[in-house]
Amino acid sequence: MLKEFKAFAMKGNMLDMAIGIIIGAAFGTVVKSLVDDIIMPVVAWIFGSPDFSNLFIVLKNPTGDVFTSIEAAREAGAAVLGYGLFLNAVVALLIVAFALFMVVKGVNRMQEMAKKKEEEEAAPAGPTEIELLTEIRDSLKK
Repeated sequence: MLKEFKAFAMKGNMLDMAIGIIIGAAFGTVVKSLVDDIIMPVVAWIFGSPDFSNLFIVLKNPTGDVFTSIEAAREAGAAVLGYGLFLNAVVALLIVAFALFMVVKGVNRMQEMAKKKEEEEAAPAGPTEIELLTEIRDSLKK
């Protein structure tokens, strides 16, 4: 049974999937940093908010306090709607979707180029103009 599991785990598809998951996790970390540390501060600056991820609406406040951060509101037991964090997640999703679109587009282009090359190589070479003229000349001689 251990041998079967080892054979299953070492199949090419399984290794490819594992590598894809690891690279995907690393890519997710890079995208999160890009969104949180580069894009969102610029967007927050444009809209005049010092911390875009800290935009929230208090739905229910049991203590009556005024909260300066979403973490403080949640720690105090307030029900908050964190739309700034949601916007961060949406921007991260759009970046990942665009990156995947570009990867798929590149792979499709490479596949199309390979297919065209195979078709060109597989296409039967017709007679050249000289061969046709020679054939016509020979048939006229007869």
